[in-house]
Amino acid sequence: MRAAGARRASTRPGTSSSPNSRSPPVRPRRTSREAALHGHYTSIWQAIAERDPDRVAVVTRSRELSYLTLAREAGALATRLREAGLGPGDSLMIAMHNRPEYLVGLYACLASGVAPVLVNFRFRAPELAELIDDSRPAAMLFPSSLADVMVDAAGLAGANAPTLLVCVDDGDGETPSQAVPYAEVVAGGGSLPPEPPAGGELRIYTGGTTGRPKAVVWPAELILDIQDYSIYVSLGLRSPTTIDEAVDIALGDDTPRVAVLPLAPFMHGTALFNGLNALAIGGSIIIPEGRRLDVVDGVRLANDYRATRLIVAGDVVALPIVEAAEELGLKLETVTSIMSSGMRFSEEVKRGLHQLGSFEILDLLAATEGGPFAVNLTRSVDDLPGRFRLLPGAAVLDEDLREVQDTPGATGTLAFRGTLPSGYHGDEEKTRKAFPVIGGLRYVVPGDMAKVLDDGSIELLGRGSSVVNTGGEKVFPAEVEAAILEHDAVRDAVVFGMPDRRYGERVVAVVALEAGAALTRDELASFLDAGIAGYKKPKLVAFVDSLGRTPHGKIDMRRMRDLVAAFDADATEASTKERQ
Repeated sequence: MRAAGARRASTRPGTSSSPNSRSPPVRPRRTSREAALHGHYTSIWQAIAERDPDRVAVVTRSRELSYLTLAREAGALATRLREAGLGPGDSLMIAMHNRPEYLVGLYACLASGVAPVLVNFRFRAPELAELIDDSRPAAMLFPSSLADVMVDAAGLAGANAPTLLVCVDDGDGETPSQAVPYAEVVAGGGSLPPEPPAGGELRIYTGGTTGRPKAVVWPAELILDIQDYSIYVSLGLRSPTTIDEAVDIALGDDTPRVAVLPLAPFMHGTALFNGLNALAIGGSIIIPEGRRLDVVDGVRLANDYRATRLIVAGDVVALPIVEAAEELGLKLETVTSIMSSGMRFSEEVKRGLHQLGSFEILDLLAATEGGPFAVNLTRSVDDLPGRFRLLPGAAVLDEDLREVQDTPGATGTLAFRGTLPSGYHGDEEKTRKAFPVIGGLRYVVPGDMAKVLDDGSIELLGRGSSVVNTGGEKVFPAEVEAAILEHDAVRDAVVFGMPDRRYGERVVAVVALEAGAALTRDELASFLDAGIAGYKKPKLVAFVDSLGRTPHGKIDMRRMRDLVAAFDADATEASTKERQ
């Protein structure tokens, strides 16, 4: 079995990165006065396909895609998009669990100037219909297991529904009559444009931390420069200034071997960009098979295909990795780094991971809108407990929007200045609020609060809103409350988050019923099933006669939390089943 990302026989031996190799020195991000790499991922990928066509790009248990095969499938899809009239200014929505075809869709879009729009594949039809109405995609790419949901969503979108549906057979469900089978698209062949058009973009929907999800717009030609540190500096490589230089580095004998295993979905930025960055450096992406994450198989994959980097979602994935590795009697000997972002990552779980090998654990603070803001980096158990330290470009802003990150004891909102997205698609007002210009500099301010400690590190104080972060997914309580109140038996409801050992937080609710009404948690969950994603549904519901609102409608949230804790004294184990 050839390891994922293995160099061809002509490659000089000994060039793969050692788990015990020293990390390169951290240097600040390039400033605008330094030469920057402006170009597209796809230009690098196409050049690699031409110069080293058999190099492994994507691997699963049952399939291996070379850079040439990846380019050919992307060319076939790009051709079908052109034939359907799609080009610059149009978009394609991708709703799919991690699969090779997800990357093909991104490749085809970015090379054609069509904006890929990444959405949560767990959403139900009404939720997706809202995003279709917001983003107006001309096409959609989805697996057969989601065919019913996607067709229903398109129907609910009415006149805004996409005209081209492409369905990937994932072994579950059938291709709907309205859709073109992905296999048919590939069989039709085609080609990629020689150069991607100017002005392309990538849109990633947020988790909805302040309401409905919003599409963050990243200019395609800026992403390589934004990712410079992750792609090159972190490996001790010089930063290229041209696409030709980038390709030479990717194919160079001195370039460390990179094989990324994402155990988090591509619809989130950390897994997505680490995957794309691996291909930019001539590496590979190892993709687990199946619609649901199998962490035991993930540990086996890391060993079988010699993964060098794992992408996880905090404790929700890392804790099962520790447990699975112990059960299997396996280590993570080829892994050089484990990365997580936007999710609780406890010291206890990090300690367990460090027992499995010699690697860095990078616990990042970042957002779909930009960053990263800070990193908690540990290289062994001796570094625990770690602390978050601000990264170049990050700042802490006080109430007067002054930078106070150099003032011990100061509290404020995390911010980032540097190369940033254009903003939110179609929402200038929210763009102005989230991306303020302060002193002539443009910042992004998602809303996370922090306190500056005496040693310059920061302590997280939480998000300024009531959002619930469960397993890396963001849940807006008002949305869930509105869905609950649709039930005829419900008079009042409040939704919030409670601590959870594995998922960081779980969604819970206190529900007041109408006089004489009866309702069980299972009945409520079944009712909610048609309108909201499973991870948004309350995992614990306490039924009461009244929420005890004040005359002004306020609720004593401390009382609500005490009530839920008393209702379920062991409120720490979340249900995995309903997250699928």
